Amino acid sequence: MLEFIQLLKQRYQIILAQGQNAHETSAYQARIDQLLLAEAFIRKGQLIDSAAKQILHIAVVGPTQAGKSSIVNAFLGSNAAGVSPLAGYTVHPQGFCHQLRRADCHDVQRYFGRFECLNQNELSKARHDCYSLTDVDVNSALLPPCIVWDTPDFDAIGSDTYREGVIRSVALADMVVLVVSKEKYADQAVWEMMAQLADLQQPTLICLNKISVGSEALLIPSLKEKWQQARTDTFPEVVALPYEKALGSPLWPAAKQDLIFNTAKTIARTKHSRYEQDLLQKYWQQWLAPVMEEHQAAADWQAIINGQIEAALVTYKNEYLDHPQHYETLQQTLAELLTLLEIPGLAGALAGTRRVLTWPVRQFMKMGRKQSHIAESSHELTLLNALAGHVLIQLADKLLSKTEEHSQLAWWKELSGVLRGQKQAILLDFTLAAKNYHIGFQNEVEKTALHLHDKLKEQPLVLNSLRATRVTADAAAIALTLHTGGIGVHDLVIAPAMLTVTSLLAESAVGSYLHKVEATLKEKQLKEVKQQLFMDNLTKKLTVLPEERTAASKHFNISAEEVQVAQLQLTEKRHGLRLL
Repeated sequence: MLEFIQLLKQRYQIILAQGQNAHETSAYQARIDQLLLAEAFIRKGQLIDSAAKQILHIAVVGPTQAGKSSIVNAFLGSNAAGVSPLAGYTVHPQGFCHQLRRADCHDVQRYFGRFECLNQNELSKARHDCYSLTDVDVNSALLPPCIVWDTPDFDAIGSDTYREGVIRSVALADMVVLVVSKEKYADQAVWEMMAQLADLQQPTLICLNKISVGSEALLIPSLKEKWQQARTDTFPEVVALPYEKALGSPLWPAAKQDLIFNTAKTIARTKHSRYEQDLLQKYWQQWLAPVMEEHQAAADWQAIINGQIEAALVTYKNEYLDHPQHYETLQQTLAELLTLLEIPGLAGALAGTRRVLTWPVRQFMKMGRKQSHIAESSHELTLLNALAGHVLIQLADKLLSKTEEHSQLAWWKELSGVLRGQKQAILLDFTLAAKNYHIGFQNEVEKTALHLHDKLKEQPLVLNSLRATRVTADAAAIALTLHTGGIGVHDLVIAPAMLTVTSLLAESAVGSYLHKVEATLKEKQLKEVKQQLFMDNLTKKLTVLPEERTAASKHFNISAEEVQVAQLQLTEKRHGLRLL
């Protein structure tokens, strides 16, 4: 699941970098933040599962100038966290090890992944993929053993550049301390962040910092109202911290000295897996919406292709296989049959002449080869090439309609451009494949002629009549002329000699068998044309056209199989061992 969330996040980031309209930019950035949070929260779960000893993490969060670093120093009773009156002073997560040693916190690096752990004085505003861990030699009465995280401002100008560090440090926390001042507590950015963190279900405290003495009675009710507008969980305890000018930092009230200890007892790490599941389930459909839109577009494209291919096959069947003037394959079969017939009793010279004439044809049949002119003169090939061209024209029209219908989805427009660019290459490849099919199918014609010849041997009267017709009608000469290129296949269909042969066979005792032969040939032809030309050639090339779009970086390009695996993990995780 972690790998899929990372993949999805990366695709959102890449697409956002290409430039979108204002609405998509805002929506996509929000989803990137959610995915960053989900990724970090899953990493937190892995840390809980694998760590030999659980370390308490406390994240101090808040807007600019709220005094987060001062609160961290108040917790630690030291000046470990740097403070500044300038907004955006802290731009890296900075962890302070209280009653722990940095050397014993190596699991933190595994959690932060590509972020590098540096010393506090090595952090630079020129680089944001890093954090610090600092040993603090104090023993604060306010804190149990823990790492306190001073987090960057989430609302400062330029915070987009270090947003990931904020999210990672907050998702790591077992407990969150929200620091707001009387000037900042009502800011929208504060409550947008707190609404997002609600999905992590972390115990939370609120520090109302930099207030005048007694003003908390007016501020806390308003603060509670803001909380209830943003979240549904119980309003947390608020610690009021009046500004102490003499101290230069807030003074934690003695009455609240055990507050962090007590809050830490409410942490429920055993429920993390359920919280993680709830987080993923909440945003899953939203995250995948543009991915599923691409999948639907691909499915629609495939349906359009299938519809046009099916229509082309219907036309092929009507205009060729079932057309009495256009169907030529049976006549080719009979022409092959005529070359197989022997006529007993002819003069030796005539027989010798016939053998000389028919020898090349027999060799062609034996080798399963036919001259290309047979294919080039075929009405079938002319029709097939015309159908392929018609399919591409229809697809271009369909893409234009889809482009207008889905003007916000560039997928269709880009695919239309690819089809225009690939059209001629697709047609040329189809023409070659059709010719190869037609020449290859001559093997089937030859085998059918042999089977028909064997059947005629069972009917001597029909066989002798056919032999006589072969001579008197010059049908053999017609057959030989076909093989030598004297006539085309389409001429064979209407040649009087071949019509005589066909009529003789149809009206003879093998007439019903001839009809079966014709039906079998048509069935095999339809199957071969459908598979070789329209499925293995045309459909395959058209199906992969979306993968050839030049602007692939503008699309998610996450397969349905990848989504299916991730959804299965999401479903099965509810019954995983971590939940038990």
